[in-house]
Amino acid sequence: MSLRAVVAVLLLPVALETSPAPAADWSQWRGPARTGISQETGLAKSWPADGPPLAWKITGLGEGFSTPSVAGGKLFVMGNRKAKAGAEADVEQEYVLAYDVRTQGKELWATAIGPVRHKGAGYAGPRSTPTVDGDRLYAIGLNGDLVCLDVRSGEILWRHDFVAEFDGKIPTWGYTESPLVDGPWVVVTPGGGKATFAAFDKLTGKQAWGSEFGERAGYASIAPAVIDGVKQYVQFMHGAVVGVDARNGVPLWRYEAPANGTANCSTVLVAGNKVFAASGYGTGGGAADIKKEGDKFAADEAFFTKKMKNHHGGMVLVDGFLYGSDDPGILTCIELATGKDQWQERAPGKCSLIYFAGGQMITRSEKGKLCLVNVSPEKCEVVSEFEQPDRSDKPSWPHPVVADGMLYLRDQGTLLVYDVRAKQ
Repeated sequence: MSLRAVVAVLLLPVALETSPAPAADWSQWRGPARTGISQETGLAKSWPADGPPLAWKITGLGEGFSTPSVAGGKLFVMGNRKAKAGAEADVEQEYVLAYDVRTQGKELWATAIGPVRHKGAGYAGPRSTPTVDGDRLYAIGLNGDLVCLDVRSGEILWRHDFVAEFDGKIPTWGYTESPLVDGPWVVVTPGGGKATFAAFDKLTGKQAWGSEFGERAGYASIAPAVIDGVKQYVQFMHGAVVGVDARNGVPLWRYEAPANGTANCSTVLVAGNKVFAASGYGTGGGAADIKKEGDKFAADEAFFTKKMKNHHGGMVLVDGFLYGSDDPGILTCIELATGKDQWQERAPGKCSLIYFAGGQMITRSEKGKLCLVNVSPEKCEVVSEFEQPDRSDKPSWPHPVVADGMLYLRDQGTLLVYDVRAKQ
């Protein structure tokens, strides 16, 4: 195993927590803590037969599967559009888009980050969720363009190219990762010959460190963790789940069982020293106990289950139980300590999900159905469901987002916004 460390600022402090966001914001992939768990309260406990009230909608987002982020009264998302003016008129570009939530979707700015060079193997358009951190926004295009933009104006402040700079290999369906902002850094996984992981100063874009150890990028996003007192970045790469030292990207351990040979998409779950990862294509999910002996780490498998073949809808971990969709489409609850499956429910289908305090979830099927579900380790109850209108001919892969009592559903060029607050 070779390791190349490109160190510019080795002595920068590593934060123990990512930057907090207001409870009403959904400022990055899978929410403020990257867990898929919302702190929203005061939501409706059931919906009418045709769904909650549609508050407003946006059209013209362009092609793509980017899940939106919502912060500071603005919504951010990505899509492929044709440029309207200038030398690049009528040339399809990847865009980062900003809309004003307070005016029900007025477009604030649209910034092209580069021409479309990858068609997503039949599923065109960017997949990255923009990460908002104060007055900066960070996003990754399908081609591996990492950009930092000014939230107010959309001006590109700095950028990096995973392929040109780090010998990154574009995955079959393109780069899908959503950037992690952690303390002073933006951390990403180019998966290249010059950097498997890389960290950049979030203000200047200057590279803080890069580590290379021969792992190609998958389709997942980084989960920060502290294991045995050591801050780590845990990522589901093409060939394995890996943990690297958050100070410099040095690899600490790897766990291969959950990886398939096609696409590893779901963000890893971490609880204490236990890591759970799952993938589709008939593979399943496994839990590993990460143990430190001296200055070395090792991953010892605790269990493996075929009851959690989670493709890309993600999973949540609540009080020692994990919930997620088992491919081909069965909502499943598993006890993390033992791997025992508690129950299975087919109604939500193959879905992505958000969990809310009190044991309620919103699920979104890739075919367009929305469900409001009560869950506990003992049972699952589908309370309400409706079919999303204005469906495109593509799967509903963007995850649902709830911010300040509003449910955001992106379906290609259309964004639907529903009021899911409890009525007084």
